[in-house]
Amino acid sequence: MLRALIIGGGAMARTHAEVYAQLADASVVGVVDPDVRGRQLAADLHVSYSESLSEVDWTAFDVAHVCAPTPWHRELVVEIAKNHKHILCEKPIARTLADAEAMIAACEQSGVRLMIGHCVRYFPEYRRAKELVDSGRIGRVAIARLFRGGSFPPTDTWQDWYANRHWSGGVCVDLMVHDFDFLRWLFGPVARVFAKSTYGESNRIELTLATLRFHSGVIAHVTGSWAHTGFGTRFELAGSLGLLEHDSFKAGTVSHEATVPHAFDVTQGIQAPRTHVHKSPYRLEIEDFLNAIVHDRPFYVTAHDALEALRIGLAAEQSVLTGMPVDL
Repeated sequence: MLRALIIGGGAMARTHAEVYAQLADASVVGVVDPDVRGRQLAADLHVSYSESLSEVDWTAFDVAHVCAPTPWHRELVVEIAKNHKHILCEKPIARTLADAEAMIAACEQSGVRLMIGHCVRYFPEYRRAKELVDSGRIGRVAIARLFRGGSFPPTDTWQDWYANRHWSGGVCVDLMVHDFDFLRWLFGPVARVFAKSTYGESNRIELTLATLRFHSGVIAHVTGSWAHTGFGTRFELAGSLGLLEHDSFKAGTVSHEATVPHAFDVTQGIQAPRTHVHKSPYRLEIEDFLNAIVHDRPFYVTAHDALEALRIGLAAEQSVLTGMPVDL
């Protein structure tokens, strides 16, 4: 039985706790958070509560989940690594590259594993898209278009931290980093980023448009929004043999259309599983983390993957602020 410590008391901390309630071979044994939400989460779970890591009994758990705001990631991960516990940390890995690199180095030096919660890789629509692209089903991809957006995050978070761009990084770093990781997973390293945004006009309504040029030649257009009602995602991947589409505002499926005539000159269509699966992407993510620890196998998402996704997000932010493209 693996024992988990959850650090944080907000929405993601509760999401992680809900997954553990479904597992037979792992459980939450404690919550750490200085905020009243953490105390309430511990009470709801009937587990131990601590206001800080300095109060923790390090022998009482095996793995730690860092579900605290981004600016605290480095401090928390480094302290946990010093005490030789494996870590699942929520995305983005950190607010700066220096912090991310320090986190990775601390874990490597202590011999502990660090996984970052880029949960999009566990959503069936995105996994199916990866399979279809890798199989060559839509040929050589030339253009990708992605959207991810909804309304501004809840304002009752710790010190309303999403509204402080020095802490959250806004849409580029906190939201679009999901799509940057997905695109890099599909197409490899990014060569150049150019972005435009409403950044600075309001700290609660933000729309960002980013264009990514990959070394592979693919061009991707990514839209991230905290200016929409109702959260949703879309992607279109246009290849030499077809178009791959997903729209969560519609059926929540992945569809493929062959644009090259075949023997009967008709359009083919295939469907991937709907998102209404028996296991949530968050459960798949946590199960992958725990199984990788138990069986000593690689993570599906590595800390270095998260570092590179952050690098793209920071480049988009830099491009927004300077009005210039940024070479990676």
